[in-house]
Amino acid sequence: MFIFVEIILRNKLENRIKDIAIVQSGMYAKTDKYGDVIYLQAKHFDEKGTVKPLLHPDLRMDGKIKNHLLKDGDLLFAAKGAKNFAIIYRDRFGRAVASSTFLVIRVKPNYQKIISPEYLKWFLNRPDCLRFLQSGAKGTGIPSISKVFIEDLKIDIPSMHTQEIILEVHKLREKEKDIKQQIEELKEKEIQYKLKIAAKKD
Repeated sequence: MFIFVEIILRNKLENRIKDIAIVQSGMYAKTDKYGDVIYLQAKHFDEKGTVKPLLHPDLRMDGKIKNHLLKDGDLLFAAKGAKNFAIIYRDRFGRAVASSTFLVIRVKPNYQKIISPEYLKWFLNRPDCLRFLQSGAKGTGIPSISKVFIEDLKIDIPSMHTQEIILEVHKLREKEKDIKQQIEELKEKEIQYKLKIAAKKD
């Protein structure tokens, strides 16, 4: 897959993140059980960066929070801690703001027809990209990737058609990995069942 992707990225327009998007830090806030806005934190996402199904509003709307409300298509990059990943915020999550764990990356209007949020998410989640970003993390207790470091990251931008191909290949690859995992789990269950039966016969 990666060889295929590298080949189709040869003819591309190269930019830095700061050229194509606005990067802002998430906000720190105290939660409130009677809130009406979701305070998105790292705990709301699983090990693959997929949002968990139940999100409860836990912040009360005010002027500060209103200024930090996420827009559909915003990228959240988990910049603090040992686990880094990018996800896309969607309106279906409910009104939300990002916690200070995240950097919010919003594609500039004049680039929205040039790069898709899904492609940007894929690019930031590439293992080689994450390794590079992690190499610039600072802090001994809780490592943190800075806003400036993200902004200066070079990004390959192929045509929208090529972006779609890359994303489709990636989707199929992820599906293949899921199927292989399911097969291994079924094999393990079968082996354990046979061992259990053999133990009863002995």
